[in-house]
Amino acid sequence: MEDNALIVLGCSSATPNSVRFPSAQILHFRSKYFLIDCGEGTQMQLRRAKVPFERIDSIFISHLHGDHYFGLFGLLASLNLTGRKNPLTVYAPEGLEELVRYHFLKTEQPFSYPLQFVALPQEPCACIKKGRGYEIRAIQLNHRVPCWGFYFVEEPKERKIQKEAIDRYDLSIEEVKCIKNGSDLTLQDGTVIPNAELTIDPVPAFSYAYISDTMLKPDIAQYVQGARLLYHEATFLHDLLPLANTTHHSTARQAGEFAQMVHAEKLIIGHFSARYKDLNGHLTEAKDVFENVELASDLNLYTLYKPAYSIWN
Repeated sequence: MEDNALIVLGCSSATPNSVRFPSAQILHFRSKYFLIDCGEGTQMQLRRAKVPFERIDSIFISHLHGDHYFGLFGLLASLNLTGRKNPLTVYAPEGLEELVRYHFLKTEQPFSYPLQFVALPQEPCACIKKGRGYEIRAIQLNHRVPCWGFYFVEEPKERKIQKEAIDRYDLSIEEVKCIKNGSDLTLQDGTVIPNAELTIDPVPAFSYAYISDTMLKPDIAQYVQGARLLYHEATFLHDLLPLANTTHHSTARQAGEFAQMVHAEKLIIGHFSARYKDLNGHLTEAKDVFENVELASDLNLYTLYKPAYSIWN
């Protein structure tokens, strides 16, 4: 699976239907597999997506509604059966660890691997995991129960120095390092060579924002500003806005509005109510506000530069 790619394992809200499983996604980011939410049937979808269970680095659970975590019990049990030894960390709302530990205590299934739970923070936005060249932040949303979104962000990459500049100015290793970090070059006669004439722009850092169950929340736009790939729930069409407000969900139009607020590069909408069989209305509604939109679909793979495509035959 290519890096900076997302596989939607389930995009239904509340209950599955014949073509949509409950919420779950796999993000392949910085050569790691991150599981985001784990609705019922997730491990079956992981098998279909050919994602190796043992390579899942961490799991992120947005909130304690069953359609976002009921699949976790089966997945953790399967990791036991397949002999996982590597540690696994679950980032989740407080209370999930107690549920999981109680279940496996009563079924007399000790874990074959170290399992750690990290409670999601109470700050509006906070870093919960930092790795080499990236960090992952949790963002508080507005749902009926405490709920968090997740933002996966690469660190900005160094500028790339032009090879001919190294020869032309006989640059030392130290000068090359400084120029890559954005410094200008000062010659012995005092002439200043601007950094832009010595370097080329790096590949833009990748970022992915997962905005799960929530009412439209404009105040969190500041935390995911410039998100390159954005997933935002779109449970209802806008004619059911009163129902969306009552249940603390968003409409497809509101998802488009949020993408516009954060200047996202691409928007994926999902978490569709099972009442909708045809999702073209969601696509049209979001596109009325924000052009670059794709519908979430189970076992589709999403990247920034290519249209989504199915990985399941």
